Amino acid sequence: MPETRTDSVPSATGLSEDIEVLWQAWKAMELPEGYRAEIIETAIEVSPAGRYAQAETINLLRDELVMFLRGGDFVVRNDGNVIHGGQVWIPDLYVGPKDRERYLTDDGLGVTAAAVRLVVEVVSPGQRNQDRDRVKKRREYARAEIPVYVIIDDYDGEGTVTVLTEPQPEKADWVGVHRVPYGTEVAIPEGPAKGFTIGEAITGARRG
Repeated sequence: MPETRTDSVPSATGLSEDIEVLWQAWKAMELPEGYRAEIIETAIEVSPAGRYAQAETINLLRDELVMFLRGGDFVVRNDGNVIHGGQVWIPDLYVGPKDRERYLTDDGLGVTAAAVRLVVEVVSPGQRNQDRDRVKKRREYARAEIPVYVIIDDYDGEGTVTVLTEPQPEKADWVGVHRVPYGTEVAIPEGPAKGFTIGEAITGARRG
């Protein structure tokens, strides 16, 4: 059975006035096709869909994770809302329980961060996008105590994969930081995807 955490399912109630305003504004937004809106560190951020190479990496990784998790209690998802304390994130991929009903927020807009065992972001070009995945979401996912955060970053030197573990919510940072260059395999060290390897078969899609 999937491991569980005791986080309460968030809703708009009980939020600070500032976060409540952001929450209501986010829910009311109507975006052009191909755009998404997140609430990250108490600010609404709107971003376009990634380029083809980014989408290809996400699809390759998703296909491999589907096979790796097949027959178990956990599945891989993408383009879904992950909600925590009035913040809303849309990871490129995340791994959570197959039975998601118990983790849906009260309003049904997404799943609570308590459902997420692994989250993946594939960095997009542009300094703002890079800062969002490398800095802001690194802090946010640690605050939410998501056990593993993977960053696939084509814009860090010749490309790197970073696996972050052991979140410290009070410091908004991580104890375990394993960063390798493209061409070096790195394995997920814990959780339902433990032993899953990210290597050139996946990161190679970012070249060319």
